[in-house]
Amino acid sequence: MSSAYEYTKEQLGELLGDEPRYRVDQVWHGLWTEAHTFSEITTIPKALRTRLHEQFKPSLEVANDVQSDRGATRKWVFRLFDGATIETVLMSYEDRVTVCVSSQAGCGVGCTFCATGQAGFTRHLTTGEVIEQVMFAAREAAPRRLSNVVFMGMGEPLENYRVTVDVVQRLHEYRGLSARHLTVSTVGVAPAIERLAKEGLPLTLAVSLHAANNETRSELIPLNRRYPLERLHLACLNWIATTSRRLSFEWALIDGVNDTELAMHELASYAQSLRAHVNLIPLNPTPGYLVLGSSAQRVHEFRDGLEALGVNVTVRNTRGRSIDAACGQLASVTNAKRRLIPVRSA
Repeated sequence: MSSAYEYTKEQLGELLGDEPRYRVDQVWHGLWTEAHTFSEITTIPKALRTRLHEQFKPSLEVANDVQSDRGATRKWVFRLFDGATIETVLMSYEDRVTVCVSSQAGCGVGCTFCATGQAGFTRHLTTGEVIEQVMFAAREAAPRRLSNVVFMGMGEPLENYRVTVDVVQRLHEYRGLSARHLTVSTVGVAPAIERLAKEGLPLTLAVSLHAANNETRSELIPLNRRYPLERLHLACLNWIATTSRRLSFEWALIDGVNDTELAMHELASYAQSLRAHVNLIPLNPTPGYLVLGSSAQRVHEFRDGLEALGVNVTVRNTRGRSIDAACGQLASVTNAKRRLIPVRSA
């Protein structure tokens, strides 16, 4: 049974062909502008609400709900129709509310320091399954408005290319989100970056770099063997030339691996050649990667060193570490099916 978010307004109108046109407008407004469930769309008759609820069952079932950062970070484990699970994280800041969505159940890229990569790949998500994560988070964020959507949850978005593009287009056209508020993160699927550049989509591209020499990067990100740094560089140049948008590099700092002076200079050279912004991320612990993240002092030294080399750099504020909701911690799973723990707060 498909999600209502799989349909365009015209397709929804065809499904509701026996209803007045204004009913379609009311349903559409309730779904996309208000992020309501069908039972919450009180502008339509109860009989129609019941009919739509029966026709379009929710794609996501809450299997676990945990919080940290005094409630400012919240993570849901959602069970899908086939029993696979995904994780979605809602983060509230003073100036924005951001949801981090999953694009796949599990991930096949296999980054060694990432819990999702350690778990393996189950399947791609559908357009409806991704958008329902956004709308669920929007309801939970109320009365504040959900302002940002980042594709940084489970999975490699550009391996689920068509769905990622479809979701971005719909969130832009139907939800009104702009490039400043839509971010797609990739480990560097070079051909897909070039293809994405041609789509003309309003989004920000973030590349998970983590090492700027091929030997180290291939150890951390096996996909680098297929698309090494030289090939990735060409794709990034293409992105900048085609979209006229700055890209950013994500760099999870790992003690003794990519936080050295040499690594700093390699990163500076690579980033400056593309005028890229660098986002430093203190490595978050995962059970399958028994190395340490850089110390807080080293993180700041690395940032200061990059700034001295002329790189535009920020340090990401780590959220949700205590509930395995931080970067690289989604999820402690096996084939995207996890042993659920009781709801708890931190």
